[in-house]
Amino acid sequence: MEQHQKRSWIWGRFSHQVLAIAIAGFVIDQAVKLWLLYGFKLGVNGPVDLTSFLEIVLVWNRGISYGLFQQYTEIGRLVLVGVTVIAACFLWVWGTRATNRLVAVSLGLIIGGAFGNGLDRLTHGAVVDFVHFHAGTFSWYVFNLADVWIVAGVIGLLYDSFQDSPK
Repeated sequence: MEQHQKRSWIWGRFSHQVLAIAIAGFVIDQAVKLWLLYGFKLGVNGPVDLTSFLEIVLVWNRGISYGLFQQYTEIGRLVLVGVTVIAACFLWVWGTRATNRLVAVSLGLIIGGAFGNGLDRLTHGAVVDFVHFHAGTFSWYVFNLADVWIVAGVIGLLYDSFQDSPK
């Protein structure tokens, strides 16, 4: 008879890595945003051209990715924060069942980015976006480091999903 071992919903083999990456991503994201807002005073000093195709500019994003679903009411903002917390909880549980480091790091990046943007919503009423790529008439959306962490995490999960699983 096969014996099934009960798994914990809150801690697993790679949970320490998920947690460490999530905390590091969150702290770096928030530190940069705080410095840009209150140290450099980006809102007062205005955009800064770093290169001919990259600038630092302050944008308050009241929506989600690419500025979709803009929320200008307290209820809408709180719904987005709630969705963030629920999604992060599901990702954490997934992380407790991670079977390799790539999945753990990827989930940690997504969780750290989600909480970075979620804290922005709670404290500022909107997400602080500041990186803007552009070339000629092409202009990419304005984003932040939390967005980079989330995209990198999703890419990591996609890459892992195409790997052969052990037999």
